[in-house]
Formats: sequence, structure tokens, C-alpha cells
Amino acid sequence: MKKTLLIIILIMTAILLVGCASKTISEIKTQDYVGKKVTISGTVKNTIKIGPISAYTLEDKTGQIGVATQKLPNEGKQVTVTGVLIKDTLFGYYIKLDE
Repeated sequence: MKKTLLIIILIMTAILLVGCASKTISEIKTQDYVGKKVTISGTVKNTIKIGPISAYTLEDKTGQIGVATQKLPNEGKQVTVTGVLIKDTLFGYYIKLDE
């Protein structure tokens, strides 16, 4: 009985961890994720601040994506971000962070 319960707990924990894992940039850059909350990790590149607008490029081994934010991390820093995936005619896919 205890062994069965332990196995069930381990399986449920594994399912939970897989469901919470972040995706790669190439995985989320699809219409399926537009308007949904996504989590990705990567390296900060090309930060820019123009007045109240701040953004940077996030890069992982599969590609790059823009990130709209209020707080700019340092270039070269490894970060994990969570936000809503947007698809714009001018800018393409980008993530608007929950801040």
C-alpha cells in the first residue's frame, strides 16, 4: 500500500514538473501560444530604452524573441521570463512581461 502511494506521488510530481517547465523560443513562436502566458529562459541581448518604452532581445539555442518590459536587465545576463506572447504586424512575436 505504501509503495503504491509513493509511486502515485512520484508520478504526479513528475507531471507537475513537466507542465511547469519553460519552453524554448522556437516552441512558443507559433499562433497556438499567442495571447497565452509563456515562460522562457535565455540570454539578454540588445537592450533599448526610449522614453517610457523598454525592451530587449532574449536568445536561447533555438532563436531570439523580443521582450517588452519596464525594467531592463544587464546584457549577457541569463534570465527566465513569464509574460503574454503577442504577435504584431510590425514587430512580429514578442513577450509582454507581467510586471
